[in-house]
Amino acid sequence: MDPRIVKYCDIAAAMKKGMFDFEIPAGPEDEIGQLGQTLLELGHALKKQFDQFYLLCKITAQINAGLTLDEILNQIFESFKSLIPYDRIGFSLLEENGRVVRSQWVRSNTATVNITPGYTARMEGSNLQRIVETGQPRILNDLPAYLQAHPESEATRLIVEEGMRSSLTFPLVGMHHPIGFIFFNSRQLNTYQNSHVELFLQIAGQLSMIVEKSRLYQQLIELNQMKNRFLGIAAHDLRSPIAIIMNYVEYLLEGHPGKITESQDNILNKMLKVNEKMLNLVNELLDVNAIEAGRLELKMDAIDLTQYLKECYEENLIQSKAKSIELALDLEPELPVIVMDPHRIDQVMNNLINNAIKFSYPDTTITLRARVLDQDVAISVQDQGQGIPVQEVDTLFTEFGKTSVRPTAGEKSTGLGLAIVKRIVELHGGRIWVESKAGVGSIFTFTLPKATRAV
Repeated sequence: MDPRIVKYCDIAAAMKKGMFDFEIPAGPEDEIGQLGQTLLELGHALKKQFDQFYLLCKITAQINAGLTLDEILNQIFESFKSLIPYDRIGFSLLEENGRVVRSQWVRSNTATVNITPGYTARMEGSNLQRIVETGQPRILNDLPAYLQAHPESEATRLIVEEGMRSSLTFPLVGMHHPIGFIFFNSRQLNTYQNSHVELFLQIAGQLSMIVEKSRLYQQLIELNQMKNRFLGIAAHDLRSPIAIIMNYVEYLLEGHPGKITESQDNILNKMLKVNEKMLNLVNELLDVNAIEAGRLELKMDAIDLTQYLKECYEENLIQSKAKSIELALDLEPELPVIVMDPHRIDQVMNNLINNAIKFSYPDTTITLRARVLDQDVAISVQDQGQGIPVQEVDTLFTEFGKTSVRPTAGEKSTGLGLAIVKRIVELHGGRIWVESKAGVGSIFTFTLPKATRAV
């Protein structure tokens, strides 16, 4: 057997594994030599395609890391020049059930941009409609000539006035339906070749999925913002009538209109407690709304942490004694001054201590502890309660996150408290976590940074 055949078989096996750098053994220019030359040309073609595919995957992975539509499109503009030459990229979406195309975004290397976001055109009878129908990219390598043949095309005229001479238009498809177009334009004639159509189709498919993902994410952001606005308005409007009802109930309990019976006193006190719970829920909803909208403001002050924690301890003694639970205080000597919002940290402390009391049995101990770390102070609330199943710990700091553990005296919970606590701690530059073992108890710990300025 000709030794070249053996070598060619080895080369074919290497190409199968993605290795394309090889040499063809020299020999006579016979049929076997011609086979070797064909194999070499095939290797070069496959290597080029492989390199393009690898680069496309690398670029699309980088682009896909973006979330909003603007991030995605700006990444496209910065990244794709190694695959497609261009001086301008435009992005448009279909609207009105595909009857209208509207420009959404554009970036250009030229000073003049005529087709800006908001520009619209009818689809009926246009070349863009034919692109949607065929699903194929459109290549125009001489835009001035195309404009001369189609003087009615306003978009082409505007692009030519920007200085563009070639264009490549991709149709974008999401959820099996056309969603819009991405336009690559060059200031040079004959920039785009029909021989690149297969690569263009690969790029169009990748961009369609990425753009659709970013559009859906953008819609989620807008819906979340709408939800926050609605929640803020609703909660704010609820707080006033609840407060008015509470004032009237307290007025009746004080006996101003006249003496009330014991049964009426009981009913009014129950009404007052229900209204207090409603007001707490409304206030928590307003806190969540402010946090999500980035409007929760901190009023920072220098606080003597030792004195502050002693006051927290004393304020919660009555509540713990009412349930026959011992509240202990374990503070490290000489705690530092902390710059914090005392009102917001009150929310943190009261939530953690109240939860510990709520989920603990009588004749157990809850310990409020503080320790100095390198750059922070760690404050913890440890109970001897029921503990939390390990698979449920991750839900604790989420909105409306509740576990299967139930309060020992039937107390109620909204499921918002720990989510608010987490954000307040993070806004202070700290972090919060829990260590828990079912049947043993839980330790909730959060950190606050030491003061880094003179106070």
